Amino acid sequence: MKIYTLPLGQLETNCYLVADADGNAVVIDPAAAPGQILQTAREKGLHLQAILLTHGHFDHVGGIKGLVEALHCPVWMHESELTLPEYLTDGKLYYTDGYDEGDTVTVGKLTFTVLHTPGHTPGSVCLRCGEALFSGDTLFAGSYGRTDFSGGSGLEMCKSLHRLAEIPENLTVYPGHGEMTTLDAERRVNPYFR
Repeated sequence: MKIYTLPLGQLETNCYLVADADGNAVVIDPAAAPGQILQTAREKGLHLQAILLTHGHFDHVGGIKGLVEALHCPVWMHESELTLPEYLTDGKLYYTDGYDEGDTVTVGKLTFTVLHTPGHTPGSVCLRCGEALFSGDTLFAGSYGRTDFSGGSGLEMCKSLHRLAEIPENLTVYPGHGEMTTLDAERRVNPYFR
């Protein structure tokens, strides 16, 4: 598996291009700049086949329209995100397929398993693929996503973080903002992860 990180938009949201050995790939959280995403995919020889969203906030979905126009690919999202007010999503959220806890999305030789981790938003998910965990704004290096926006919940976030902390493997964590980390590192240093 190859993972390319593109910090995009005003909030430098991490957009991930995840590919198998044959170049079959997905886009996780196309924050902005669909042209840059498509150019990177061309340069790396990737065949983008799906868009996976960790949640529906505007800084994670801004590039969807341009990508869908170019790729005509499915867009996956947890349908609880439809409850978010449009000022947080920059308009009506676009998606073609809904996923929930335990569902899988397979593209080429990649299989992503959905972990529903509400707290930042009602439909926040983490996506596990092998030893990688794409955590959106649920878990950051040393911190976690805000819960004070409409639809956020501190109690749900605590449950979600506890759930991630109990994953026995030392997965590499690719968050929605900031540097990547590992579950073991977070178990050691993240005060919110205990």
